Formats: sequence, C-alpha cells, structure tokens
Amino acid sequence: MMKFKPNQTRTYDREGFKKRAACLCFRSEQEDEVLLVSSSRYPDQWIVPGGGMEPEEEPGGAAVREVYEEAGVKGKLGRLLGIFEQNQDRKHRTYVYVLTVTEILEDWEDSVNIGRKREWFKVEDAIKVLQCHKPVHAEYLEKLKLGCSPTNGNSMVPSLPDNNALFVTAAQTSGLPSSIR
Repeated sequence: MMKFKPNQTRTYDREGFKKRAACLCFRSEQEDEVLLVSSSRYPDQWIVPGGGMEPEEEPGGAAVREVYEEAGVKGKLGRLLGIFEQNQDRKHRTYVYVLTVTEILEDWEDSVNIGRKREWFKVEDAIKVLQCHKPVHAEYLEKLKLGCSPTNGNSMVPSLPDNNALFVTAAQTSGLPSSIR
C-alpha cells in the first residue's frame, strides 16, 4: 500500500505500518560514539537519522540512503539491530541497522536544503538526549547496550524475513529499571 506526498512516496506493510529504516552511525567499530542529527521539524532537538522506505527498496539500502541524505555520511553497513514499532501517535515500523562511518561529507543534501546539523555523542549522552527529544530513538541505543554490543559475542543478529522479524516495542522496555534499559 502506498500514499503519495508531493515529493515522496510512503510505503506501508500489510498491517498498515509505515515502513522506515534508520542507522545508528558510529565513529568506530567500538560503538562508543554515535552520530545524531537535528530534527527537520524541531531543529533544536536531536534524532537518529532515518526515514521512509521507497517502493521496492530493501531496508538496508533505505537506511544507507537516509543517513547519506540526513547526516552526510557513508560507511560500512553492519547488523540489523532490530525492528522497532511505534504505535501511539504514528504507526511506524523501523528497521534499525548499525553503520560504521568511513566517510563524512562537508556539505550534504539536508545541510544545504534545510540547515540540518549533526553531532557526535558518547552513547550514554545520546541516550539521555534522545530520551528528552525522541524516546523511541533512545530505545535503539538501549537495545544495543542490552545485548548487541560487539564486545559481548553477539555481534550478529540473524536476518529474518518480515514475517519472523524481531520487534521491540516501548512496552517491552518501559518496565525495566533505567539502569538496565
């Protein structure tokens, strides 16, 4: 199913969720510094770069395209961290990947067109900032810390077809103490 906007096509899965893709962009394979970008809607707030998938686009390709457009970086696409659902105000289903940055452009599409900014954050600081600005994005980094960091031996999450995918919802992390979320 697709809805058309003046300059983009939105794609939806069979359950009516908007299909999105994003990347946690890390400065190095140690995954201790993550790149956040300013929101196009609220320029004083930081978010994880990502956006809607185009028709016929694979999630990994969409994630790479989105970080190139929004953050002006290229890199090595790593593991699929998970598929996150946002049900409350919008029905989004976001494929979140890990990307190790290998190239940083001086000027990029969103910096030129809308004045978007980017900044490196230590993971702990990024979680705090995102909890204030975009709590669903903080969940991505919290999941990374819980079980998918490269240092704990679980560096690969198997790729699953859409019908067997791993979903993480706010309800699954909200009951945990913040010290382990």
